Amino acid sequence: MSDKRLVLASKNPGKIRELESLLAGVGIDLIGLEPDAPDVAETGSTFEENALIKAHAACAATGLPAMGEDSGLAVDALGGDPGIRSARWAPGSDADRMHALLRRMATVPAGQRSGRYVSCIAMVTPGGKEAVVRGELDAVIGFEPRGEGGFGYDPIFVLPDGRSVAELSMAEKNTISHRARALAKALAILPGLLEG
Repeated sequence: MSDKRLVLASKNPGKIRELESLLAGVGIDLIGLEPDAPDVAETGSTFEENALIKAHAACAATGLPAMGEDSGLAVDALGGDPGIRSARWAPGSDADRMHALLRRMATVPAGQRSGRYVSCIAMVTPGGKEAVVRGELDAVIGFEPRGEGGFGYDPIFVLPDGRSVAELSMAEKNTISHRARALAKALAILPGLLEG
C-alpha cells in the first residue's frame, strides 16, 4: 500500500474502475466510498461546483485527502443538456437515459449532433488545499447504440474514427477520455497538494 491515500467521492463502480485504472502505477491508493455512505446533494450549477461539493464531503467524512469528479454529456442541439444532470436526466438505468436521449435527438440531422463529454476533478485536503481541473472529449451523438464496453452514454458517443466509446478497449478509452484528460491535469498538481 502506498503512503498516499486518496478517497474518491463516488459509489459509481464504472467511474471507480476507470479512475483506478488511470491511477495505476502512480503511487496513490484510491479508495472508493462505501456503498452505504450517505449521498451528497449535488447542488452546484456547474461540473466544477459539484466536483468540489463531493470532494469536500468525502474529505470531511474520512479525514483523508479526497477527489471529487463530476462529469456528463453536453449536447449542443439540446442547449448543453443533459449536462450536470446526465446521471439523473431521465429515470431508470444508464440504458434508459441513453434511449431517452436518442428519442430527444430523433429529428436532429447528422451534421448537428455535436457534443462533448466533460469531466471536472476537484481535489481537497484536510488542511484546506484545493484545486479543480477540467477535461473534455468532443464527438457526435450516434443514431443507435454500438459496442459492449464503457458505461453511461458511451454506446452512442461516436468518435471521428466512426467508433463509439463503447467499442474501445479500456486501454484505448484511457488514452483519450475526458476523465483521462482531466486526470492528467490533476496528476500534475496532486503530489504538491498531498505534501505535508
